[in-house]
Amino acid sequence: MKLPWRPLRTLLPALALTLAAAGLTAPAAAAASSHDSVSPRTARTVSSGWNDYSCKPSAAHPRPVVLVHGTLGNSWDNWLGFAPYLVARGYCVFSLDYGQLPGVPVFHGLGPVAKSAEQLSAYVDKVLQATGAAKADLVGHSQGGMMPRYYLKYLGGAAKVNALVAIAPSNHGTTLSGLTKLLDIVPGARGVIEANAPGLTDQAAGSAFMKRLNEGGDTVPGVRYTVIATKYDEVVTPYRSGFLTGPNVRNVLLQDLCGVDLSEHIAIATIDRVAFHEAANALDPAHATPTTCASAVTG
Repeated sequence: MKLPWRPLRTLLPALALTLAAAGLTAPAAAAASSHDSVSPRTARTVSSGWNDYSCKPSAAHPRPVVLVHGTLGNSWDNWLGFAPYLVARGYCVFSLDYGQLPGVPVFHGLGPVAKSAEQLSAYVDKVLQATGAAKADLVGHSQGGMMPRYYLKYLGGAAKVNALVAIAPSNHGTTLSGLTKLLDIVPGARGVIEANAPGLTDQAAGSAFMKRLNEGGDTVPGVRYTVIATKYDEVVTPYRSGFLTGPNVRNVLLQDLCGVDLSEHIAIATIDRVAFHEAANALDPAHATPTTCASAVTG
């Protein structure tokens, strides 16, 4: 059987990182941690207009926006397109790193998802304190669109968040185009990955984490939810598994907005201005304008 290349390409780096993490020595881990602490990424985001803790929300946009990257992403690379897009529209924008593995710089979102939600909780508190806002809005990609739901549901986040906009989220787990079956076919594969990069196995369809996340319903009262998915998603499969059920939910298929949009799992969050426009609508529904193919140019 010929395996689809794109999902395989996505999985192989994760497997390689997992094995590398398992073999890291303590000095190497310490060196990598030190490297992260002096990374110029934060300085670059401030100079680009986001992660500026002196930013005060305006009357037009009274809530800061916290961007939550996806698996193997980080606070900088995941948002090079969307963060400046929001800054140009007058938002105070912040982004965090979460789910770090010791000794694995840059590629994050690999730790236990419940622990990552704790990191998000602390970060939202930090942003609210700095900006003086009562609530924040969250925009997440992939795991970053799903993980905040744990924060909202189990860590008190619903009192601090107005809206969650999830772009290609893994809300009900993924089959990764069937490749997650290899976890139980390849002897020891699930155990190795779960021990060293649990953020991966937590997102497999049917995992214990997914059952815990979705028991009792997808949503919590008081939060608006928007899901933006693409039918060409090769990572979150089936793509409709990202959609939510419940009150205050809007599920959007990108191709219903622009039928010729071919964005897949990565492009929808990094370069797709049709998706950007719809996400901005979700952040400010009172001033929303129609999202069409033309939004790629004018949005």
